[in-house]
Amino acid sequence: MPPVFVLDMSQKKDTVPLPEDLRVLLTVIRKNGFAAAADELGLSPAYVSKRIQILESTLGTRLLHRTSRRVSLTEDGERVQRWALRILDDFQQLHDELCDAHDSPRGRLHICSSFGFGRNHVAPAVSLLAERYPELEIRLDLFDRVVDIINEGFDLEIRVGDDIPGQHIGRRLVSNRRVLCAAPGYLQRRGMPRTLEELQQHDCLVIKERDNAFGIWSLDRDGAQESVRVSGPLSSNNGEIVLQWALDGRGMLLRSLWDVKPLLEQGRLVQVLEDYSQSANVWAVYPTRLAHSGKLRACVEFLQEHFKSLSV
Repeated sequence: MPPVFVLDMSQKKDTVPLPEDLRVLLTVIRKNGFAAAADELGLSPAYVSKRIQILESTLGTRLLHRTSRRVSLTEDGERVQRWALRILDDFQQLHDELCDAHDSPRGRLHICSSFGFGRNHVAPAVSLLAERYPELEIRLDLFDRVVDIINEGFDLEIRVGDDIPGQHIGRRLVSNRRVLCAAPGYLQRRGMPRTLEELQQHDCLVIKERDNAFGIWSLDRDGAQESVRVSGPLSSNNGEIVLQWALDGRGMLLRSLWDVKPLLEQGRLVQVLEDYSQSANVWAVYPTRLAHSGKLRACVEFLQEHFKSLSV
């Protein structure tokens, strides 16, 4: 049986909610539960529940319907959610303006990226960013799915690909592309493809990443895009695994030039159909509401310089 919560309406009506309690509420809503919210915030579920009770008591209304499995917003809860987003945005802008008055950016910065690129490229960049700006408190989360950075509370996403959603600003950090390649041993056994259509007769190593269509390779040639449906006995949602399979001679690979350039130079992989490539530009994407954030601007400018130094 779910716990019973009793609202204390005796508190003075002119009491103002604490911003941190509003932040807790938004986290509970986004994570759809107290335990998940507590885990993200680094607090105990009991403390999170207590802060929500205090917020409800302060506002004199119930904000959440609670069951043993999930929470949902009451009508007043939906109203408070809208105001909480505005209030915390205003606090963030105030904080950013104050930070702009100082020599060095400071405060919280919540960044997200994809697993493979985030681990191999974004994490080292964030380490250097923290060294450059020691007053920043940076959190980096990695996902294998599309992230709604506005509703999930992120300040910045480092993403590969040119699809920038509406209500977001995208700044290109560096140009990049994916190329087709395979191990010399595989090509010796199966032959070198001469056309894109011939890939259908080859074992292709397919990566399922985020919202990309599975088994469809769309590539550019002389400014025109062509697509081919590929298949093979091996596939994964992890790019490093698929890269190793390619090195083992298991099939054709479509992979970022950043990842395979050393292997191409060493002769461990061979580029095929060199006229074809796929755009894989790296972007910094953030909500339009943060367009004037000095903290974010400093971060993006640092990342631009960092990634340009690594450009292939």
